[in-house]
Amino acid sequence: MTTIIIIAFVLVAALWIISVQRKLVGREELCKNAMSQIGVQQNSRWDALTALAELVKSYNEHEYRTISDVIAKRATITGASSAAQADAQENLLGTALRSINVVAEQYPQLKADANYGKAMDSVNVYENQVRMSRMVYNDSVTRFNNTVRQFPDSLVAGMLGFSAKEYLAQDTAKAQMPSMKI
Repeated sequence: MTTIIIIAFVLVAALWIISVQRKLVGREELCKNAMSQIGVQQNSRWDALTALAELVKSYNEHEYRTISDVIAKRATITGASSAAQADAQENLLGTALRSINVVAEQYPQLKADANYGKAMDSVNVYENQVRMSRMVYNDSVTRFNNTVRQFPDSLVAGMLGFSAKEYLAQDTAKAQMPSMKI
């Protein structure tokens, strides 16, 4: 009788461990998928910025080279990328876009170009998609980290080497409410 109880206990414990492991793997995969989606959206944004850089070329060769140098630093974000790598790419994208905006201010004809308008519209669409992908990633990390840190699942997570993931950083410059004074 004692043997049956011990076997039943071991069987229940093994099933519980398997269940928790499957939940952790599933949530970790959601985090990887969300990071990969950020990479896809950033690549689309890079492509749109490259098209904008080509438009800038016809107005100012020096500015084009400056923007091209930033674009050359582009790296691919995959599911295996870290939050810091995704944030670094986001900062590079912002630098390239600011450079393009400076050139557009210097050359009103560029701002009036229909292709420039279309390219800027696509950049804005991709920016919104990146923003949404970042939110999905941070939500996925929250669910994963809750599982990793909460007892009793934390016991299995620790035994199997699962650890909490980093959140994507918030751009502190965008956190402040802009002044509405005229």
